[in-house]
Amino acid sequence: MKLGFIGTGNMASAIMGGIIKNQIIPAEEIIGADLFAPGRERAKAQFGIHVTDSNKEVVEKADVIVLSVKPQFYADVIQEIKDLIRADQIVITIAPGKTLAWLAEQFGKDVKLVRTMPNTPAMVGAGMTAACPNEHMTEEETAYVRTLLESFSRVEIVPERLMDTVVSVSGSSPAYVFMLIEAMADAAVSGGMPRPQAYQFAAQAVLGFRDRKASGRAEGYGMFSGRNDDRGCACIRRTRFQECGI
Repeated sequence: MKLGFIGTGNMASAIMGGIIKNQIIPAEEIIGADLFAPGRERAKAQFGIHVTDSNKEVVEKADVIVLSVKPQFYADVIQEIKDLIRADQIVITIAPGKTLAWLAEQFGKDVKLVRTMPNTPAMVGAGMTAACPNEHMTEEETAYVRTLLESFSRVEIVPERLMDTVVSVSGSSPAYVFMLIEAMADAAVSGGMPRPQAYQFAAQAVLGFRDRKASGRAEGYGMFSGRNDDRGCACIRRTRFQECGI
């Protein structure tokens, strides 16, 4: 097996889905472990991968291992598998707050590690992922991991000191955007618009601005610098919205 997952939840599904869809690794070369039988059977039915209830089996069979369990289970999982990890294997983590130093201490030996922070838009192939390899990763290995990550998201290699910032700006921000869309839709509904239509207007406005930025037509998000003629920006300037600390 080329790739193994310990945990087959939403983020694991986003990762394996992107990898299989983009034909980077075929489903028959992927194995996933999950103690939750319905979870692993769902992954098998959806992607055609091999599944098991044994984390050790994944480690024994895979070259690259993704630790895709919740952060609170990392210590127990690593304790279970650490003696089976080989020097040539790569371990990818997706847990916020679990530093490379902490991971190395848990394994108790030299391990090729890549700490990553994806976000939930990965589930629709539009994610943003930060990656930080440790000192045991070669440039070629890091490039390979980047190829895997790019199957479901954009990727930036960042120094580890920025990972907490990544959590704020990218990992948690989808929730902020959902709140914004909900608030915009609420306002539209209060003006008489049906809610399904309100969601469409609000969501498309956000999507359109993302595409505008990607095309280079939103200059550095310089919304309030005096260079932008958008009426909404002008209105915000007039009402001194920013000065309220919002």
